[in-house]
Amino acid sequence: MVAGEGRAAIPLPVRSRRPRQRTCVVRGNAVSDSLFTPMVAIPVYNHEHAVGAMVDGVLASGVPCLLVDDGSRESCARVLRELAARDPQRVFLLRLARNSGKGAAMLAGFREAARRGASHVLQIDADGQHDASDIPRFLDEARRAPDAVICGAPVYDASVPKGRLYGRYLTHVWVWINTLSFAIRDSMCGFRVYPLAAVLPLIDAEPIGQRMDFDPEVLVRLHWRGVRVANLETPVRYPRDGISHFDVWADNVRISRMHARLFFGMLRRLPRLLAMRLGRGR
Repeated sequence: MVAGEGRAAIPLPVRSRRPRQRTCVVRGNAVSDSLFTPMVAIPVYNHEHAVGAMVDGVLASGVPCLLVDDGSRESCARVLRELAARDPQRVFLLRLARNSGKGAAMLAGFREAARRGASHVLQIDADGQHDASDIPRFLDEARRAPDAVICGAPVYDASVPKGRLYGRYLTHVWVWINTLSFAIRDSMCGFRVYPLAAVLPLIDAEPIGQRMDFDPEVLVRLHWRGVRVANLETPVRYPRDGISHFDVWADNVRISRMHARLFFGMLRRLPRLLAMRLGRGR
């Protein structure tokens, strides 16, 4: 099924314009299955050669899949339409009119997933870096801790470019400073599960980075709001023919500005963050 941003090409029953937020009822440590309705969201920009295998991996986990086309070229858009048409009950397509960035794709994906009744969104990249067979592990963890963000902690193989590996630590250090915490082990990994009850109020109230600054910023801001982050190790590989849209100059400048902005935001929240740290013992 294909939808434009915020509008479905094939009408579906919708309870309200703005989805009512769910309150998860927990039995023991796990949320009731009737209230845990996850959906996988894959932001896609010109990944036509890798996205099909990723969709197959998602469907093998038994979870519906939302493809968010971030203004891809026609060859990729055609592949995405074919994937949605092949399994219209489980694969949905949301297309942005123009390329707006990974963050913009995920923000649109959150709202579309909520409109379709999801309680949680599992984000996974389209380029084949992540192991889709790990999706059930992430969802099991989210079911046990429905109010937490389940964040991938990468375990790299020899394919990882050393420059990227070491460069990530600059962002990690800034995230630890801006949260006064080591709770977030890796803020750049795009394999994670979000509780929409926590994410929707955040994105409605505050501007979030719409490109490669999205992944670390949304975690920092959720942490500021008291949302717990649970880290789950997962293998990450860099395919030899993989496509990266990370712009070394522009995205590093954008991320540096984000860290500076968050630093001053941290200073304004310092008393509360210190209280949170003391209360959590870390």
